[in-house]
Amino acid sequence: MTDPRSRTGARVGVDVGNARVGVAASDASGVFAHPVRTLPRDAEGDSDVEAIVALVDELAAIEVVVGLPRLLSGEEGEAARIARDYAGRLAARLGTVEVRMVDERLTTVDAHRRLRDSGVPGRGQRAVVDQAAAVLILQSALDTESLSGRPPGETVTPGGKRKKERRR
Repeated sequence: MTDPRSRTGARVGVDVGNARVGVAASDASGVFAHPVRTLPRDAEGDSDVEAIVALVDELAAIEVVVGLPRLLSGEEGEAARIARDYAGRLAARLGTVEVRMVDERLTTVDAHRRLRDSGVPGRGQRAVVDQAAAVLILQSALDTESLSGRPPGETVTPGGKRKKERRR
């Protein structure tokens, strides 16, 4: 089992939406996630993917965690297909930096609730809810790794194919 403390380095969290992409990052110790920005989704030109690649480079991040929006049943629908495709494009652009997908059921709902509970009005939530969801995705991944001693989720290979994870 890998000691999670041996995997130090910043991580980047991504929440892929139809119109926007929320981005979060962790501190260099990989303990705390914080919001970074919301990018407009650019399905044609991939300028959003390029912005994430630039952030990964700037932070010298060791990993990108992309939320996988499964249905409540656990099945994968259209949103999951879109997220997998996006993660595959990121993996192809990042080369040696690992891209992982983690289950993110209900993170956007939870992000809206947390923003509302903290006093952010409904209209003000649109600009930051994707960042808040990315923070929840990344923090969950960091916590999972800390507790299990293993990287979270599943590895994505370029082109979005799943890589079989070995159970330990």
